[in-house]
Amino acid sequence: MESSSLIPTSGDDTIEEVGTGVVNNVAAAPPPDYTNNNNVRKARFRSTLAALLDDPILADVPKNPTFSDVDTLISLELGSAMRISVLKLDGTSIEVALMNSATVKNLRLAIQKKVDAIEQSQMGYRHISWKHVWENFCLSFHNEKLLDDNAILESYGIRNNSQVQFIPYVKARAIKRHSKRRKHRFLHSLKNGT
Repeated sequence: MESSSLIPTSGDDTIEEVGTGVVNNVAAAPPPDYTNNNNVRKARFRSTLAALLDDPILADVPKNPTFSDVDTLISLELGSAMRISVLKLDGTSIEVALMNSATVKNLRLAIQKKVDAIEQSQMGYRHISWKHVWENFCLSFHNEKLLDDNAILESYGIRNNSQVQFIPYVKARAIKRHSKRRKHRFLHSLKNGT
């Protein structure tokens, strides 16, 4: 009994099968295209995710959720996270979800992310200068300003379903000191009357 073996031919797409004395041309399978498989998988995943996010039960999940977004929402359901309502100056409010151990800085970053996502979905790309916002406004809870970025929200009494609000606030700016050379030029111009 002869054993059958495959012998490649000079062409790249056929293989000769040699066995029982009969030579057959068999088309070789092309090498698997893993990049195409990944693209198909990603497309399938995105379409499934889009279908899931359209479900009204999952309305609070962002359109492009990160792992931490999903983790926070799961923690919210389990009771180890809190939902905070943020009242804006125009009277509208937004809700953000944070872990119970979150700090003021985490709250500010969550607000920035949420507002940026809302602005992006409603108006397209629009840049908000958050540096300007935080220099002129701060968050407040029961008339107490949340100024310490490292303070834990629970230390202010903020719990699940609490409401914080934006209030006008101007940071004290450090006194800008002029260099000795600049002072000298300024004083010299006063002496000379120019």
